[in-house]
Amino acid sequence: MNAVTAPAPYRLGEFHAFAAGSREYVYMPAGAVFELDGAARQVIDALGTGTLGHRDLIDRLVGEGHDRADAEELVRELRLAHVIVSGELVAAPLSNPPADFPLNALVLNITNQCNLACTYCYEFGADKIATPQGKPKYMGLETAKASVDFLLAQSAARKSVHITFFGGETLMNYPLLKEVVLYADAQGAAAGKAVSYSLTTNATLLTPEIIAFLSDHAIGVTVSMDGPPDLQDKRRVYRSGKGSYAVIEPRLRALIANHRTRAITARVTLTDGVNDVMRIYRHLKDDLGFHEVGFAPVTSSEQAYALGEGGMDSMLAQFRLLADEWLEYALRGEMHGFSNVSETISELIQGVNKSHPCGAGIGLLGVGPSGDLSPCHRFTDADTHSLGNIATGIDRSKQEAFLTRGHVASKYDCQSCWARPLCAGGCHHEAFVRYGDTGHANLHYCDWIREWTDVCLKVYGVLSARNPEFLERFAARKAQS
Repeated sequence: MNAVTAPAPYRLGEFHAFAAGSREYVYMPAGAVFELDGAARQVIDALGTGTLGHRDLIDRLVGEGHDRADAEELVRELRLAHVIVSGELVAAPLSNPPADFPLNALVLNITNQCNLACTYCYEFGADKIATPQGKPKYMGLETAKASVDFLLAQSAARKSVHITFFGGETLMNYPLLKEVVLYADAQGAAAGKAVSYSLTTNATLLTPEIIAFLSDHAIGVTVSMDGPPDLQDKRRVYRSGKGSYAVIEPRLRALIANHRTRAITARVTLTDGVNDVMRIYRHLKDDLGFHEVGFAPVTSSEQAYALGEGGMDSMLAQFRLLADEWLEYALRGEMHGFSNVSETISELIQGVNKSHPCGAGIGLLGVGPSGDLSPCHRFTDADTHSLGNIATGIDRSKQEAFLTRGHVASKYDCQSCWARPLCAGGCHHEAFVRYGDTGHANLHYCDWIREWTDVCLKVYGVLSARNPEFLERFAARKAQS
C-alpha cells in the first residue's frame, strides 16, 4: 500500500499589505487588491512567524470562535487568491505578446530639430543616443502618409488607432502635421477606423491659426513646461541662453482659452534646482489653467542636473501632499489635476499586471523622419535600436529580441519586488542610458517606485471604502479619453 503524502504546510504568499483609513488590504503580484476582514487577518497573523499544517490552521481558527465549515471556506479562498500557499509558489508566466500583435499607436517624430536648447534634453543633450547623421531633419509627406497606411494596416481588427506627433519641436513641421491629419482622417474613414491625435510641444510656435486647427480636429496637446518664470527659464532656454517663459505664457493662455475639444495638459521635467513640485503645480494648474499636470524626474542621467537622493526624497514628500489633495477632491466627487495619481489609480482599477513597462515595441512604435521604426519616440534615429523601416516593415527578430530583453521575467531584481505589476522594471530608455541595457531593471529608483505605489494604493483603498462610485465614474471617464 502506498503511503499518503501529507500536504505541505501553509505559509504566507507574496503580497504587499497596507492600511487605508480603518481598513486593511493586500496588493497581489497579479495586480489585484483584496480587502482583509478580521478572519483573514487572523490567518495572516497565524502564519506571520512560520508555517502551519492545514488541520492546525483550521483548529486555530475554530479556537478563535469560527465555525469549522467557515474556516475551511476561508482557507480555500485565501489559497485561491495566493495570500497563503503550500509548497512552492509558482507564478503564472507572463508571455511575450505575439509577433503580429496589432498596433494601436504610432509616434511620428516629424522633425528632430528644436528651436530650444533645453539642457537636459535626452535626444540631443548629454545623454544623446540618437545617430541622425545623414538622415533627414524633417519628415517628408510621403514618409508620413506611408506611416499612416502602415498603422491602419497593422492595426488588424482595432476600430480606433492613435497618432502622436513629436519632435524635436513638433510645430516646426506644422504644415506636415496638418496634411497628415487630413490624410489620416480620410484613410481612417475609408478603412472604417477612427483616428485620434495628440502632440507634445514647447508652445513657443503656437499661433491662433494652429490653435484653431488643433481644436477643430480634437488634437490633444501636452505642453512641456517646468513652472513659473524662474524655474522654466533655468533649463528650458534658447540657444542664446534666453529663457522661454515670456514667449510661451501668452500663447499658453490663448491655447487653454480657445482649444475647446480637448483638455490641455502639462508635463514637467524635474531636475536639480527645478523640483519645487508644489509651487510648479500651483502655477501651472491654478495660475495658467492646465487641466492636468504630470511630473517626470530625471533619474537616469549621471549628469549634474539629475535629481539625487535628497531631491527624490523632497519630490516624494511633495507628491504625498498632492496625493492627499487628490484624495480630498475624489471624496467630494471632484477631479484633481495631479496626473501622477490619476494614472496609477487608473491602472489599479484595471488590475494591470504588466509583462513590459509600457507599450513600446508592442502596440506602439516610433517613426523617425527617415521612416526608421523604433520601440518608441525616445529611441528615434538610434541605429542600434532600430526595429525596421516604414518601407520594409517591422524587423520581427529585432522586435522579439527587444521584447524578450525587456520582459519583467527577464529582470532578476524584479522577481522579489511587490510593485512589479505596475512597474515591470521601468523605462527601457532610462535603463539604457543608466546601465547600457534596455532590459536592465531601473534599480536607481526602485525604492521611490515602491513608496509611491504604496501612496496610491492607500488612496485607492480609502476611495474603495468611502466613495466607490467615484472610482466607477473615474474608470468610465478614463476609458473615453
